[in-house]
Formats: sequence, C-alpha cells, structure tokens
Amino acid sequence: MSEALNDLWQNMGKRYQSHPWHGINIGKEAPEVVMSFIEMTPHDSVKYEIDKQSGFLKVDRPQKFSNIVPALYGFLPQTYCAEEVADYCMMKSSRKGIVGDGDPLDILVLTERNIAHGNIIIPAIPIGGIRMIDDGEADDKIIAVLKGDETYDWNSLSDCPSSIINRIRHYFLTYKTIPGESLNRVEIAAIYGREEALEVIRRSQHDYENHYGGIEDKMQRATIDVIQRHK
Repeated sequence: MSEALNDLWQNMGKRYQSHPWHGINIGKEAPEVVMSFIEMTPHDSVKYEIDKQSGFLKVDRPQKFSNIVPALYGFLPQTYCAEEVADYCMMKSSRKGIVGDGDPLDILVLTERNIAHGNIIIPAIPIGGIRMIDDGEADDKIIAVLKGDETYDWNSLSDCPSSIINRIRHYFLTYKTIPGESLNRVEIAAIYGREEALEVIRRSQHDYENHYGGIEDKMQRATIDVIQRHK
C-alpha cells in the first residue's frame, strides 16, 4: 500500500467512528486481556444489541420478565462463533451436530464499579466461561473481570464466589423461558476455567479471520480501483 493510502486510512479512523464489531481491535494482549464492547448493564430493563449492518446499538426487545443481566454484557470485537468454536464445543461436550451461532463471542465483565450505561469499550481479563448450547448452537459466554479492579482482583473462576456463578447460570437458563412453558432450548453443558476460556477466544478469532479476514485489503483494493477509474 502506498504512503498516501496509508495516510488516508489512518485519517479516516480519526474522522469516522469504527464499527464496534469489525473496526475495534480486540487488543495486542488477547486472549489474556481483551477489549470488550459493552451492550448492556444490570441497570437496563431493555435488551440492547449491536446492529450488525450499521454498528449502532439498537433495542432488541424490552425485558419481558424479572430477569436482570447479572454483569456488564457485550461481545469481543473481531471474533465470530462458527466452525472452530462449534468443533471445540462438540469435543468438550461429546455432542454432535452443534454449529456456531453466527455472532461475535459474548462476554460478561464483573466489576465492583458502578458502570451505568453500555456502548463503551472496556479492557477485561478472562477468568472462565459458560459452555452454553442454545437450540443446537454453540453460544459460549466468557466470564471476565474489569482490568484494574482492585476488589475483583481474580485470576481464575475458582476465585469467584459460587453465588455469582449461580446468578449467571440462572439468568441464562431462564431469560428466554416463558412462565408456564416447560420447554427450555438453552442448556449449560459446562462451566469452565481460564485456559478453556482462552482457547474459545482463540478459536473465535480464527473463525472471524476465516469469515471476515482481509477487510482492510478489500477496502484498499476498492479505493485503488476508484482512484484509477477517476484518473
């Protein structure tokens, strides 16, 4: 890429907001420390999620029941749950026919600090995760702590009180269940530790690269093509 094009891309990043999923970097220290985009907080009575096309935060639905997300909740940029994440889920759960859910990897970030709104980026340290299977799809939830939080200075899931893990389990087992309905599509196959969480993150990065890698190169080629056409 020419020096002029390099300057163009750098200056575009100063002028325009990046897409939270594709334009934000997960961080040089990933998977040990990850930049996380937060969509929801325990204060929210509405379920927010990223609009994949525009990158804006949108209202998915009002929370129907009394379920409250038990931690800061969002996703890891430049990750994707597809073949490698699904293969790992099947290997660990001895299940067959699992596919990735086709979304960026979800993350819950625990912190003692009162963060009252989403649509922010925060650094987090993964300490474990939930192997969740939602209607036949691998839908892992990474559990992490806010980097620098002196109260939640935990290095592994064993440092985390069981009451917090139970709260997280209960939320995901019930947040889609309609009162009086016996069918539950959501299954928690396992609660796993730090090393498995890091492996899930790595695999989600590989899945992203396999499905969305080379975006910058594609944009650069398109820019060169436009410039040449207008010479």
